[in-house]
Amino acid sequence: MATLTQKPLHFNRSIQLSSDGGALSSDTGELIFREFDEKLGFSQTIAEHLQLRDERSYWIHSNEQLMRQKIYQLIAGYHEDDAADQLTHDPIFTQVLGTQALASQPSLSRFFHRFDDQAIEQLQAANQALLDKVHRLRKTETLLIDLDSSHADTYGQQENASYNAHYGTVGFHPLVAFDGLTGDFLKARLRSGNVYTSNGTVDFLQPLLAHYNETFPETSTLVRGDSGFAVPGLYELCEKESVYYIIRLKSNAKLQALAGELHPVSEIRDVTKTERYVEESVYQANSWSKERRIIIQSTRPAGELFFSHAFFVTSLGDAFSPSAIVQSYQKRGTMENFIKEAKDGFGFDQMKSHDFTVNEARMMISLLAYNFTNWLRTFTFPPAAKGIQIQTIRTRLIKVASKLVKSGRYLHVKLSSSFVYTRFFSDVLTRVQQLSFN
Repeated sequence: MATLTQKPLHFNRSIQLSSDGGALSSDTGELIFREFDEKLGFSQTIAEHLQLRDERSYWIHSNEQLMRQKIYQLIAGYHEDDAADQLTHDPIFTQVLGTQALASQPSLSRFFHRFDDQAIEQLQAANQALLDKVHRLRKTETLLIDLDSSHADTYGQQENASYNAHYGTVGFHPLVAFDGLTGDFLKARLRSGNVYTSNGTVDFLQPLLAHYNETFPETSTLVRGDSGFAVPGLYELCEKESVYYIIRLKSNAKLQALAGELHPVSEIRDVTKTERYVEESVYQANSWSKERRIIIQSTRPAGELFFSHAFFVTSLGDAFSPSAIVQSYQKRGTMENFIKEAKDGFGFDQMKSHDFTVNEARMMISLLAYNFTNWLRTFTFPPAAKGIQIQTIRTRLIKVASKLVKSGRYLHVKLSSSFVYTRFFSDVLTRVQQLSFN
């Protein structure tokens, strides 16, 4: 463990810094997450689903403990496994995990090598079970499935890492799905870096749609995706599962001609004013089995002669106006914030192993840490704070100094008396303890 020897400061030599303060922690807010964990049954649900092939003849830390340790480290911002070596006897982490000492970096790294394809599916199933529990408590009637792909840069010789021309870097190209209303991370799949955006989308989405249709038949589902997902197989899947969709189309000569007929240049009345139109038509591409409703958004900026057009295919009926459909699609932009939060806040894109399955396991554990935090935020934060991101959550809730004092049968966690966000900390803890997921 690294230590700071007594070191004077130059601006004031009477101030001496050292790291021998005793049983102190800088992550007291992890106790609130642990309290929420028990209310939700978070770790218990994962343990019930995850059955690793463990060939160890002797061990100190169970797979359940290792999983919980890694998730709580990610939540606190310690993305690297070797952070555990510095946190070994942290008084808060040891109480949160119910152990005398945290697992070391080698133990955590070996833990990931016990994952296989079946274990990855088990993590997906655990996430779905938790999503179902949350969905029931929220009593939401609508599910907005936003599809997208992202990129995870790699450095070295990682299995299946390839050059992606769109991003201009070498890495992986994961497929992701979020709930556009709640920010919940519905599903993820790690893919080689050189696959196209829509590769495997139908197989990825079909179990998700089937699950929600069977488990929550009263829920209305809408799938949204950009032009990378404009493939007939996706439309047909949604139609088969009675699910609505809005997918942006790639422009082509036929679509441009159709839009041009609606607004020819010869009909421009005042070139100094911007013109915007949202209209609908029917269209059938050569690869489609039937005609489908399309929405055409046409915009001519002031001072320009020509319109630019955006095209969307949808299964939504006449009850939804063309403008409402375009507005719904535009709200899909919040997904970029969800992806950024998962990457920057929980290390979703940190793929450092040579083994592809290990990288996917790390990705899935980051997904679970993201969801765990999102559920705590949406269920227990005051209304004005429900939109804050993980860095702010760490500042206001997690990163608070405390000292652990043992007294008889009790452990007293004494928070810093100068902690600025004491009221917020207390309010969230009270709300957690009032929750009931039964």
